Amino acid sequence: MTAPPAAPSAAPSAVRPAGYGLVRAGRASFLLHRRAALVAASLAVLLAAACLAHLCVGESFVAPSEVVRVVLGEPSSQELVVGTLRLPRMTVGVMVGAAFGIAGALIQTVARNPLASPDIIGITQGASALTVGSMTFGITSYAVLPYLSVAGGVLAAALVYVFAWRGGLHATRFVLIGIGFAVALRSVAQLFLTKGDYLLAQQAQVWMTGSLNGRGWAEAMPLGWALLALLPCVLWAARAQRTVSLDDDTATALGARLGRTRLGLVAVGVILASLATGAAGPVDFVALLAPQIARRLTRTSQIPLLCAALLGAFIVILGDLLARKLFAPTELPVGVLTAAVGAPYLIWLIVRGHRVRSRAAGGTA
Repeated sequence: MTAPPAAPSAAPSAVRPAGYGLVRAGRASFLLHRRAALVAASLAVLLAAACLAHLCVGESFVAPSEVVRVVLGEPSSQELVVGTLRLPRMTVGVMVGAAFGIAGALIQTVARNPLASPDIIGITQGASALTVGSMTFGITSYAVLPYLSVAGGVLAAALVYVFAWRGGLHATRFVLIGIGFAVALRSVAQLFLTKGDYLLAQQAQVWMTGSLNGRGWAEAMPLGWALLALLPCVLWAARAQRTVSLDDDTATALGARLGRTRLGLVAVGVILASLATGAAGPVDFVALLAPQIARRLTRTSQIPLLCAALLGAFIVILGDLLARKLFAPTELPVGVLTAAVGAPYLIWLIVRGHRVRSRAAGGTA
């Protein structure tokens, strides 16, 4: 996903950007960013280690050898603990984190603003409002909730997009209007909680913090099939993202249809974020943290989607592991941990952006 467009067959080294290497696959040649590939490989190793720890650690410790036996489908005395309880929860966490990471990268790329993540500009709040409204009035089937989340997220994104559009998509206006919708939609969700059945409202309240507790294969399988169906769209987005990263004049000169491309990237990001929200609730700040950390690790001009996906999955899995063990036997929702880390990071981004603008204004004075 981090590879730029196919290199020309004639003298590829003449047009090879600094930091990229040539990779041949049959007759096709592609340029691959070396540092991004190294970071992606390192993140994959870290994610595998976090997944193994997630399966081993709990109320009872399971030896890694037994975990491997269960994962490979071999008979084991730990089938119930690992295969039935922990493995589907971990699988949902990996998919949710990856979806949030990619969604955040796409929306931040389109808006050209590190604050424009789905949980800041109202997308996850829209998914939450419709889902919580359904849950508090009796619709609790996980076969239905993901579709409601997607509908709520798409509707919220459409409203933000329409109100922010003024002959173009201005980044600051997009973020500010999104924040306004996020506050309003969160209030709508709270209103639903006060009007619904008490027990269902409690269940919805836990869901709204972002939690993997109780997730099984019934939640993992629909999410997995949905993400698999979206894979061609994500591969397209990885290529289209490079065009949007250019300035408008350069992209237009290259023949890019920026309006359609941006709309397509936003649509893919909204659907991914809404699906993740439907599966585990609005796990805050994952979509904000993962893309920005990936960009700083790879030192690339655009956010590599593969690195953002791996980082998102790692943040969710590690957060869920810590949420289960830090205050045991009390089990916290994973969203509590991600919010505790993400909120200070958001404040740092805002302060840093203000300082950069102040320096730029001072330099032009």
